[in-house]
Amino acid sequence: MTEEIKNSNWRLRKGKIIAAKQMTAAEKWFDIRLEDGSLDHEPGQFVQVELYGVGEAPISVCSSPTKRGSFELTVRAAGRMTNAMHKLDVGDYLGIRGPFGRPFPVKVMAGSDLLFVAGGLGIAPLRSLINYVIDNRKDYGKVDILLGCRTPSDMLFGSEIGAWQKRLDVNFLCTVDRGAPDWRGNVGLITTLIPGVTIQPERTFAVVVGPPVMYKFVIAELLKKNVPERQIVLSLERHMKCGMGKCGHCQIDHPKNYYCCKDGPTFTYDEVKASKKL
Repeated sequence: MTEEIKNSNWRLRKGKIIAAKQMTAAEKWFDIRLEDGSLDHEPGQFVQVELYGVGEAPISVCSSPTKRGSFELTVRAAGRMTNAMHKLDVGDYLGIRGPFGRPFPVKVMAGSDLLFVAGGLGIAPLRSLINYVIDNRKDYGKVDILLGCRTPSDMLFGSEIGAWQKRLDVNFLCTVDRGAPDWRGNVGLITTLIPGVTIQPERTFAVVVGPPVMYKFVIAELLKKNVPERQIVLSLERHMKCGMGKCGHCQIDHPKNYYCCKDGPTFTYDEVKASKKL
């Protein structure tokens, strides 16, 4: 093994699960401590998770780098690897490589107003950035958080969202596609929340993370509010599969032939607007 490989992020590191919680029927949360130090990630990056005899998969980090000593992942059971991860619990070990990927531009956005738009599981990678901003609140302007879920029972990080709602320096709005008998909030698509948010477009960065079908409609609403294309930031992490640019699954249909895992997963809208996947 060369010194370059030994010291690179591709070196396999041993991680121990120190806390775990089933958040919904499909999503499970893990708190992981590396045995040889800290992860040192930035908001928006991902790790390669390896289970011996099962495989390896890219998973976005959902905790802020301001959290010390461990990092967090939220995993949806959607295949062989992620279903195997759901069987793990406190005290189990897994392999970690990373962090990888282009993070959210936290320094570029400093001093600006921020509009976060999360759909479903998109709140997981976006939570890393939201908590980073809250922990460095004085470095940013007005903060709006918009969250959309299919149903109230699909909502992740409920207690944390409750804390965001109580903050005087954050405007939080939530909607669900389908309500429930005890739901007293808004019912409708997440795009219905955007027109009601007051922003100064020239000083606003909009950060959007969610299912692919959401992007086209959210971006259209943001453009109606005159948010500059270079200030609409997207995470396309759901396109990833191998995480190392080998399988071609995350290649974006774009003149520049972007690979989401290598060139992203974060992009500005003006960088990828020519893609047919948006």
